[in-house]
Amino acid sequence: MGTERPLAEGEPVLVRRREGEAYLLSLRSSPQSVEGVGVIDLSGQIGAPPGGIIEWAGATYRVLRPSLADILRQLRRRAQIITPKDAQQLLFLAQVEPGSWVAEAGAGSGALTVVLAHAVGDTGHVVSYDRRADFLEVARRNVAHAGFSERVRFVERDVTVEGFDESELDGIVLDVPEPWAALEAARSALVIGGAVATYTPTYNQLERTVRALRTLGFEEIRSVELLERTLHVGEGGTRPEFDMLGHTAFLTGARRVS
Repeated sequence: MGTERPLAEGEPVLVRRREGEAYLLSLRSSPQSVEGVGVIDLSGQIGAPPGGIIEWAGATYRVLRPSLADILRQLRRRAQIITPKDAQQLLFLAQVEPGSWVAEAGAGSGALTVVLAHAVGDTGHVVSYDRRADFLEVARRNVAHAGFSERVRFVERDVTVEGFDESELDGIVLDVPEPWAALEAARSALVIGGAVATYTPTYNQLERTVRALRTLGFEEIRSVELLERTLHVGEGGTRPEFDMLGHTAFLTGARRVS
């Protein structure tokens, strides 16, 4: 087993009391204000291993290195975000991996941007396009809060009209109302062997998207819908929960081969 690396100044940390009560903060050498709670000084945690205990605001908290799930729960939302179940499948469909150079269109609140930046790692890069400056600003703040600013470039641009200002991309994810209008530009921006993934909430959007993919010569076209149901686990009484996360969108992946 490897040794947990010490916490470094400037990285995000999770200050957690219990489930549902946690704060995603930047590890700084000076006190910082937490809205609605008070001032906290985390300077003593710089260089310490994760898991340290601090007393703050009359309670005991543990300082952890945040997981991707922790980061996504702390996002400030301006637009509806892509759910984790869909985000992970979009990574698979767009063939995103460590070191990939990828783009997304439709930054929204930056949830998928954070997932992409996490997936490409230190050696990869994400270009995030949105036609709305206010959405880009929210996404930019959320990405910075997650500690991934150096991995992401934000561009105010309508890719369905202007296309992409990047080429030789390994993968592209489209979360826009008319993804079919951006597919020709996406094809030109991808490397041969690269993939595009689309997020379409309705059947009509799905049909038009797949029709355009076929017309443009994309191959390995696959569309899926993911439904998520949690389980209530109890000794002798384990069963599915009555509520479930049902339809959110249809996810389609396709590959540029020729």
